[in-house]
Order: sequence, then C-alpha cells, then structure tokens
Amino acid sequence: MMFYLLKRLILALLTLLVILLVSYVLLRLAPGDPTRSSMFGSDASGSALDASKGALMRNDAMRERLHLDEPVLKGFYLWLKAVVCDGDFGVSAAVDPGRPVTALILERLPVTVTLNFWAVVITYLLAIPLGVYAAIYADSWFDRVSAFGLFLLYSLPVMWVGLLLQALLCEGGSFPIFPLKGVTPDDVDNLSIWRLQWETLRHYALPVFCLAYGGFAGLSRYARSGMLEVIHSDYIRTARAKGVPETVVIWHHAFRNALITLITLFGGLLPGLVAGSVLVEYIFNIPGMGALSLVALSSRDYPLQMALFAFAGALTLAGILISDLLYVAADPRIKLTRS
Repeated sequence: MMFYLLKRLILALLTLLVILLVSYVLLRLAPGDPTRSSMFGSDASGSALDASKGALMRNDAMRERLHLDEPVLKGFYLWLKAVVCDGDFGVSAAVDPGRPVTALILERLPVTVTLNFWAVVITYLLAIPLGVYAAIYADSWFDRVSAFGLFLLYSLPVMWVGLLLQALLCEGGSFPIFPLKGVTPDDVDNLSIWRLQWETLRHYALPVFCLAYGGFAGLSRYARSGMLEVIHSDYIRTARAKGVPETVVIWHHAFRNALITLITLFGGLLPGLVAGSVLVEYIFNIPGMGALSLVALSSRDYPLQMALFAFAGALTLAGILISDLLYVAADPRIKLTRS
C-alpha cells in the first residue's frame, strides 16, 4: 500500500507540474497582461500618450517582478522556484496590488467551503435514498414521475433559476422571504446568537439550493443506475432466499456494490468544494473563490491565476487518489497493488 501511495504521489506531482506549465504558457500567450491593466485602467480606454513616465517605470518594474521580460519557459522556472523553495506564490498584480495571493485565497475560502459543503451534504442525503428507492420500484409511477422531475431540474440553467428566485423570494420581489445578496447579516454585533443563526441560514438558503439542485438531479439518477445493475444479481436473490431482511439486502449487500459509481463522482467534489461557482457567487454577490477567479481572469492577474490553478489542480488529483482508496473500502475485491 505504501509503495502504491508513493508511486501515485510522484505521478500526481508530475501531472501537476504539466498542468501548471500548460496554464502558465497559455496565460503568457493570451493577449493582455497585468501591467497594461494597471497602466490604462480596467476599461482599457486610455492610450500610450496618457501614461506618464512614472507609470511606465512602475509597469517596467512590475514586468520584471512578474518575469514578463523573460522568455516563457524561464519565467515559469522562476515562478516555480519561488513556490517550491520559498512557498511564495507572489503578490497580486491587479486584483489587490501588493497583497500576497495566498492571503486573498484564504480570505475567500471559508465562505465557498461553507456553501459547497452544505450543498454536497444536502445533495447526497436526498439523492441517494431517492435513487435507491427509484431502483427498487423501477418502472413504477414513482420512478417515472421522479425521473421527469429530476430531468426537468437538471435542465434548468443556474443563472435563470438564481435570477428567478431573486425576483420571487428575495427583498424587493413578490415574496420577500430571503435577503437579496451576500452571506453576512447586517448589524451582526446587535443580534442574539439564535437570531444570528437564523439570519445566516436565510442568507445561505438560496445559494445552497442553486448549487445543489443540479447535482441532486444527476446523482439520484446515477444512484438508481448503479442499484439497477446489482439488485437483480444472483447473490441478491440468494440473500433473499436465505431470509435476510430486505433492508439488509438493499443497504448492506446491494448498495455497497453500487457505491463504485458514486465514489467515482465523489472524487470530483473535492475541487468543486473550494473552487466555488462563478455564476451563483456572481448572482448573489458572494465574496468567494468563484468570484475571485472571475476577477483574476478579467484583470489578467497572473500570480493569482497561477495560485488558483495550482490549488485546483492539486485538489483534483487529491480527489482522484481519495476515490481510489475508497474503492478498496467499498469493495475488498479491488486491489491497489499487484498480487
């Protein structure tokens, strides 16, 4: 097992290196850079004649600091050397100039993790029982009605659903039950602990729903499909013939073998848990990782973009490794090492 983990970690590091190299090259080849954004403004309405000599000197210094005056491969080497040797991802070039990008990420991370954590928990708690029940009673009226409803949910665009919920259920809408935007209640210091919890729940309710409904619809169908593959197997019929209670047959024998599909999907949740949703965070004005990624991309903030790429890539590879380990826990017949 230790040899397998060591081999996978080495492979993951090499894969992450390739991801970062490709990302850096594409960023450098794309038009525009942070020095032009800082010189001409975010609307790019200025001209070369408007830039003062001092501004030109500052931008030359920024180009040197970001290694934009070096060839692409050398610039990547210098950036990677600073990350590996000093743990320094650099400072923001455009979003919050001069501030370390790790501080920007850590500031936004808790909000995004909280939102996506509850979305994942609610999705799994509701989708798995629904999918299992639909598989047990396949082709029944419940299965057909639930399939129609789930496919309808899955087809609804997040942007449309979010704006519709705001128009109907938020302040200024038809039924003003929830706050319009943000995740922090106003006047926090004057609220009691219970009132604070209630107001926080109201702020989180709609964004969590928008993050969860699509995954809930898809996951429940995957759970149904996985159960259908095993529920009519010989060992299930044998267990029933021996008089094993139906609950044990379904949840201990059948569901455990159907977990393989769900575990594969779970591996992709880890990067999504912290990457956030650009659309949901934009609609509800949530200061999370999704909004930060959008601002970093629009402002060509290379250090921040590279830090986000490294973060997302590492979490994706970690999710794949965790999935492989969970396969063994779900099915002892799976071996990670050669016999």
